[in-house]
Amino acid sequence: MIRYALKCDQTHGFEAWFGSSADYDDQAARGLVECPFCGSNRVEKAVMAPAVGGARRADPASDMAVRMQTVMMAAAREVRAHVEANFDYVGDAFAREARDIHEGRSEKREIYGEATPAEVKKLKEDGVPVSALPDAPPDPSKVN
Repeated sequence: MIRYALKCDQTHGFEAWFGSSADYDDQAARGLVECPFCGSNRVEKAVMAPAVGGARRADPASDMAVRMQTVMMAAAREVRAHVEANFDYVGDAFAREARDIHEGRSEKREIYGEATPAEVKKLKEDGVPVSALPDAPPDPSKVN
């Protein structure tokens, strides 16, 4: 058995075991070696250091999870910043004001504020378009 460090054309790194070097060459030539992250079969051997006991190697799956969490937190921050900069804050009057806008009793504009789960449920049942604003994620410089 032989273990290869591999990477796909999207630069995802991963490892795979093969019966022999020839087995890898055969499977790669037939497009059978796929990236576990994106499914690409455009895979090549990556530079690999010899295995030395005592060193802990990073888990590619957990690395990907950390990168995805970072991207999602950044997106949530951007959405929240956009809403706060461009929408009117109506505080705890959100449910009443959203209903008034929907029914034409108040000027049409984008708003945000607070509402109880029961108020949100009733708004949705009545066809008033509402969506939860993502909580502000922690500042990445303050997260360990």
